[in-house]
Amino acid sequence: MRNKLNRFIAAACSLALAGLATQPARAAEAATLQVGTLSVQQHGSHGRPVILIPGLSSGAWAWAQTVPALAKNHVVYTVTLAGFDGTPAPSGSDYLAQAERSLVRLIGEQHLTKPVLVGHSLGGTLALKLASEQPQLLGAVVAVDGLPVLPMTENLPAAQRGAMAQAMKAQLAAATPAAFQAQQLGYMRSIGTIDPARAAQYAALSSRSDPKAVAEYAAEDLALDFRAQMKNATVPILEISPYYAADGKAAAQPYTEAQKTAYWKSLLGAAPHATVASISPSRHFAMLDQPAQFQQTLDGFLKSL
Repeated sequence: MRNKLNRFIAAACSLALAGLATQPARAAEAATLQVGTLSVQQHGSHGRPVILIPGLSSGAWAWAQTVPALAKNHVVYTVTLAGFDGTPAPSGSDYLAQAERSLVRLIGEQHLTKPVLVGHSLGGTLALKLASEQPQLLGAVVAVDGLPVLPMTENLPAAQRGAMAQAMKAQLAAATPAAFQAQQLGYMRSIGTIDPARAAQYAALSSRSDPKAVAEYAAEDLALDFRAQMKNATVPILEISPYYAADGKAAAQPYTEAQKTAYWKSLLGAAPHATVASISPSRHFAMLDQPAQFQQTLDGFLKSL
């Protein structure tokens, strides 16, 4: 399992927490408003608010199948982080902090009462971070393969983590457009999705993002470790852990679905109300590899609140 997860880190460091879509189009036609560094679309007209946050290099289209199902009974906000899916990159630095402040602003400006944040990958990490800092704003969090610390880096000293983040940023920011596209494709084929026929289609979508912005977000993500703060995340949390048996069996140290689920639970730190649900067979983009299973898991969690 350790060697397999090391491959995960290597892929992340080669620019890969890329977004996917089940269709080569946006989730649905909707007016877009700008809230801080976020591009936001609203779907649905009634019910508890849900904010969908895609991962690195993703646009709102990553939730193409999730939005229609949720919008029947929820007011759904899909957000795109600045620099992704053709949007301009943020100015300055501290991109994740800017995105977090923008989420808080969205909640305030739209007068959202205890919204549920559903984030994938980097978006899941962002949702967990907000829950650990301002839990009073939220009703719950669903993190799809996003964690308070990048797997297999949890034992690194802070200084080493920071140095690795800066080295990765410099390497990724220097990628040519062709290299960036190749990185996206390689990731989609090996870690992003179990569907090789769709890997090229999804890589083309994720390649619409700004490589330098992706490098900055990825470096900031690698530098994070807020497991200790998770004791303050008092809202219900559902962590979704994808599992693909072929990958587990092929690893130098094979791991089972139960072992991966337990490891992901350990990385949530001291979160008092956190559970982990496995979705199989799927890779990093569980909501796209197994949309029906993902929706059933999400709906069950929302109904339990």
